[in-house]
Amino acid sequence: MDPSNIMPALNAVQLEVIRNALVCVAEEMSVTIWRTSRSPVVREILDYSCAVFDANGDSTAQAARQPVHLNSMASGLRSILDGPFPLDSWEQGDLIITNDPYAGGQHLPDILAFRPVFMGATRIGFVGALVHHLDVGGGAPGSYDANATEIHQEGFRIPPMKLDKSGVRNREVIELLLRNSREPVLVGGDFASQLAALKIGEASLGAIGQRYGAATLAEACALIQGQSEAAMRAIIRGIPDGDYEFEDFVDDDGIDLGRPIRIHVALTIRKDTVSFDFSGSSPQVKGPVNCTFNMTDSAVVCGTLMAVGSDVPANAGCYRPIAIHAPEGLCVNARSPAPVANRMAVGHRVVNAVMGAFAQALPARIPASYYGVSYVYAFNAVHADGARQVYFDLECGGWGGHPDSDGANAFCCGFHNNSNAPIEMIENGYPVTFVRYALVPNSGGAGIHRGGLGLIREFRIDAPTGTISANLDRFTHPPYGLQGGAPGAGGQLSIHRAASGKTEILPSKISGIEVAAGDVFRLQTSGGGGWGDPARRDPQAHATDLRLGYVTNRAE
Repeated sequence: MDPSNIMPALNAVQLEVIRNALVCVAEEMSVTIWRTSRSPVVREILDYSCAVFDANGDSTAQAARQPVHLNSMASGLRSILDGPFPLDSWEQGDLIITNDPYAGGQHLPDILAFRPVFMGATRIGFVGALVHHLDVGGGAPGSYDANATEIHQEGFRIPPMKLDKSGVRNREVIELLLRNSREPVLVGGDFASQLAALKIGEASLGAIGQRYGAATLAEACALIQGQSEAAMRAIIRGIPDGDYEFEDFVDDDGIDLGRPIRIHVALTIRKDTVSFDFSGSSPQVKGPVNCTFNMTDSAVVCGTLMAVGSDVPANAGCYRPIAIHAPEGLCVNARSPAPVANRMAVGHRVVNAVMGAFAQALPARIPASYYGVSYVYAFNAVHADGARQVYFDLECGGWGGHPDSDGANAFCCGFHNNSNAPIEMIENGYPVTFVRYALVPNSGGAGIHRGGLGLIREFRIDAPTGTISANLDRFTHPPYGLQGGAPGAGGQLSIHRAASGKTEILPSKISGIEVAAGDVFRLQTSGGGGWGDPARRDPQAHATDLRLGYVTNRAE
């Protein structure tokens, strides 16, 4: 079919067919990664995302994976197109990758990959996949070094570059990546899975182009984005105009212990636009909790979509009514070479602050704070023969009480939207034995609607030796309550030493803590904040409260 083929103007049915076809392209890529990946962080936790972009590089469709990735993939591709690889420099068979947070990425374990899709000489779109890779080097297993003070300590850094040029692959780049990884077999398998997904996406998007023609596909993409923009503007018009503000705090950066990091947002709503000003936030910090602007952009979009509570298809259109001001040099827009491995600490807090600001405008619609942190930890096991393994995992906590219901217990969705790694699978592959995995009694904030419960994940070390690293938060600044609700309980971290029989209480951010066989690692995650005055809680809920361990009122 001639790429310039033009069908008659699209009607509503045709447009919806094409919209769903494009979503299917992203979902097909997502299933490819899920079914062929090797490491638990990709195969079980599902820490990856896929999306489809139009011929200009604007996002059009995405798979149901992680907002933290999907929103930033759009700005990541735009950074590449506006920087080293403008649109006219892409050729058929090219594949561009990067993990550089200062060139469109988020942090070094997340490798972005984009492939253009052509019909003859006409570019009809791009397909993209972002995968969190188990280990890309640096000062700690899993590449989350809580002691890092510059990005050069965090792992293997890839500037935007053509891994494939006109179909010819530069395999030396892959060898460099794997040589710098503690888990080259698993990372190599996951990277191959990521690249295979792009080939699947290229073929599927190409088939849609062949069916409808390049011009019709371009028209459909513009209409799809236009519909999202119109829907978003209509929702914003339903929010009272005004100036609102909110602030929340990260415990610390892991270097200057006990020094909180302020995330302050001023929200302005005018007619059908919304703007966010983060000028009141703390300067960038020494430790690796900083965000680049792309990351903050992603968090703002996620927090906005969560707050408005409507099913607006996420694409370039729904981003257009949103403006963000975050001066360079702040923790929400750090300058290179600031470390960013645990950027989710600030990123989650941006989401929390954005939702808190919307709660001033929509007090009867916004829930209290969810747990607000990716509870990331890694165990570097050293076996008797000297062989090493990296067990990487992350956990969630409780969700905030809602104006209409209690918060969900130990539930992961929203900004990072990960899945649970089954403990049976972990025990089968790593030298650990789980001794406890349960909800934390009484950890949700009290309220008319209580916050959800956090969880406990506790395992024994079965390898002779090893080290533990963790990048956590919400230990000293727990998830906030709203409308008189109490905050949730904070997190805790400890190691029980088999040799001494003593328990060591640890800070929220650690790196290289030595462990030995028999030691027990214990993580307790935070509960969600409560919503509304606890004294007005329905007495009928008492039986449920007792069953879930609410033996006291956290507001007292």
